[in-house]
Amino acid sequence: MATASRTAEPAPATSTARAFPPGFLWGTATAAYQIEGAATEDGRTPSIWDTYSHTPGRTRNGDTGDIACDHYHRWREDVAIMSDLGVGAYRFSVSWPRVQPTGSGPASRKGLDFYSRLVDELLDKGIKPVLTLYHWDLPQELEDAGGWPERATAQRFAEYAGIVADALGDRVPTWTTLNEPWCSAFLGYGSGVHAPGRTDQVDALRAAHHLNLAHGLGVQALRAALPSEAQVSVTLNLHHVRSLTDGEADRDAARRIDGVANRVFTGPMLRGEYPEDVLRDTAHLTDWSFVRDGDTAEIHQPLDFLGVNYYSPTLVSSAASGPASHNADGHGVSEHSPWPGGDDVAFHRSPGTTTAMGWTVDPDGMYELLTRVGDDFPGLPVIITENGAAFDDYVDPEGRVTDPDRISYLHGHLAAVHRAIADGVDVRGYFLWSLLDNFEWGYGYSKRFGAVYVDYATGRRIPKESSRWYARVVRDGVLPPTPEA
Repeated sequence: MATASRTAEPAPATSTARAFPPGFLWGTATAAYQIEGAATEDGRTPSIWDTYSHTPGRTRNGDTGDIACDHYHRWREDVAIMSDLGVGAYRFSVSWPRVQPTGSGPASRKGLDFYSRLVDELLDKGIKPVLTLYHWDLPQELEDAGGWPERATAQRFAEYAGIVADALGDRVPTWTTLNEPWCSAFLGYGSGVHAPGRTDQVDALRAAHHLNLAHGLGVQALRAALPSEAQVSVTLNLHHVRSLTDGEADRDAARRIDGVANRVFTGPMLRGEYPEDVLRDTAHLTDWSFVRDGDTAEIHQPLDFLGVNYYSPTLVSSAASGPASHNADGHGVSEHSPWPGGDDVAFHRSPGTTTAMGWTVDPDGMYELLTRVGDDFPGLPVIITENGAAFDDYVDPEGRVTDPDRISYLHGHLAAVHRAIADGVDVRGYFLWSLLDNFEWGYGYSKRFGAVYVDYATGRRIPKESSRWYARVVRDGVLPPTPEA
């Protein structure tokens, strides 16, 4: 990534509508464990998130994904909602333990059949399936064998990728290997606020490498099984890291966090090497001997585009500018840090209004991040694979869910995407997170990101005002001058 302290001029005001390029892909997104439910049906075995959410004290109110949005039984209704929205694509993830119980061995025919029916329904409604192979639901048996800190897990992932590609590759045109491996590695094995809840910084770095390796081996497995025209990608939650001041110590703090937030993945995936400063910053923890000769070449596979998830920027300083703490990083509270090599870095909440997650609303961060990606990786197209916001939504007495704050958030961020495109960044699509209110990981059902409200007691779906607003943008391919337009 480029210099972490880079900033941009404020977005100019405009009184005109902004048209997106012809062919721009408009979509919405979900993840299997967050919506499917049916946790023990048709041969599905537990994932690390089943185990984690059933462990007392791990999730808000002890919530689990056992039922979630019951999408496993209500998928036709959910596809009909997407059709009403008019979106051109649906980004969903496959549950690894649903299609390959225990994470090794033969596939479950019933599990694969569920996704086959879903794909067929999407195609019938003119919606492009965009499939993510891994959105954090590692089979528990693989975690019991060591999980992502173990090299064998990457090899199991490649086998799983081949199974899904063989089953669905004739109908799914776009594939993503991993969603947000930073969260899997550093929240799962570093701070412990995500499954499997382990807290060892060396294991977190080992996990990061083996997720990188899984991506590379998975790309190769997909290329071997898919038609030549299929598109293959990875989705990264690239952190837009800013330094609190322009002082040398604060800028160095931003560089270090940028290294373990972003470049530990983009380095091997997109450049074929780990950044020297990342290895140096973490040398007191590990000698990186788990990286074998040839690994970075395996990881560095050609991609058709890069998926980028963005919600809010990250603001840091050196401990000299404030007490060193990681708990203002927006990734949950823990005694353990998800930032190897960043123990003397202080995290700060960015100024501005916040969402229900406590995340600052900052569309300029989206623009700045996209221009940095465009500068650092010219020629690599980008798709925004997640962007959205949680607010305290409720059903009013008339049965409506009005969410003007979400509309304002989306308008600002779509304006930032449009601005980046106008400045030459090759952004080809945007996926709203999320289609449905759902199980929000450690927050349980307390945070609502959906364009569609879900009454968890009954499963009833109620489209919010933001869904109708987004549908108009999708229909016209034009962002109106103001959120209210």
